Amino acid sequence: MKAILYHQYGGPDALVLEEVEKPTPKEHQVLIKVHAASINSFDWRHLRANPFLIRMSQGLLKPKDPRLGADIAGRVEAVGKSVTRFKPGDEVYGEVGFGGYAEYVCSSEKNLAHKPAGVSYEAAAATPMAGLTALQGLREAKIQAGQKVLVNGASGGVGTFAVQIAKFFGAEVTGVCRTRNVEMVRKIGADHVIDYKKEDFTKTGKKYDLIYDVAANHSVSAYRQALAPQGQCIIAGFSNLGHLLQILTVGSWSSKEGGQKVGLMKVAHVNNEDLTFIADLLETGKVIPVIDDCYPLHETAKAFRYYEDEHPRGKIVILMNHP
Repeated sequence: MKAILYHQYGGPDALVLEEVEKPTPKEHQVLIKVHAASINSFDWRHLRANPFLIRMSQGLLKPKDPRLGADIAGRVEAVGKSVTRFKPGDEVYGEVGFGGYAEYVCSSEKNLAHKPAGVSYEAAAATPMAGLTALQGLREAKIQAGQKVLVNGASGGVGTFAVQIAKFFGAEVTGVCRTRNVEMVRKIGADHVIDYKKEDFTKTGKKYDLIYDVAANHSVSAYRQALAPQGQCIIAGFSNLGHLLQILTVGSWSSKEGGQKVGLMKVAHVNNEDLTFIADLLETGKVIPVIDDCYPLHETAKAFRYYEDEHPRGKIVILMNHP
């Protein structure tokens, strides 16, 4: 079968298309014929070994596992003897960790859910990691109907899901994005949109009950200026190690000193229950994945260059091009 591999850390040029052996599912695994996959910052960070700490677990000089591709959608081809949730022929989607940029991949059944009827493979593949990160982050913040919620980085993969899921929970949502994405963020449901090229949301004087920050580009003091007295800021990731240390130290200290809370969200974890919850949102049209563009498997390197250079709207999808 064909698969995209990387045998050294680096940029998109490190991605190569190779013929590899088709995997065989273990006892609790499902073998999936992949129809579509998508690019996440998770994949880009492993390719670039950015931050450097990735090398501590993935290999100091070169990756131990040369596969990439966490998000997939496809059809079950075979199942291990202890699998109970799926059978051959089922359409599924989920987060497999590594190996999604290939014609076939094996995954634990707990990391998959049935693909919602009427939703394309492309849309389903664009959803798992970004959708789970948005859902679990907003739940961690105990989002409530009627709250004023701001999503910083509203036009990216996680941000587009966060805007729509926050609206589903009944919040009044403000999205922050660049100029060219203002109309798109408004179309996916944001009540208000701030163009960060023209205005800094931390300096407008407006207060929010919850800030869900994907961009991670403000200081702890700036977040606090934009929070209501009992508000909280959940940061999904970090822009650099300096910003991470500031959130872990200053953010933790300031949260203990007052009613406001500023901190990193817990690492999102893939599970069948949340994937099924999101599948229901997709099937009913309450959440619609935003896809910037699709690339065939053999152009995965080109897709990563676009991801790096253009700050795409929503997600970039990789297609397996099955006949």
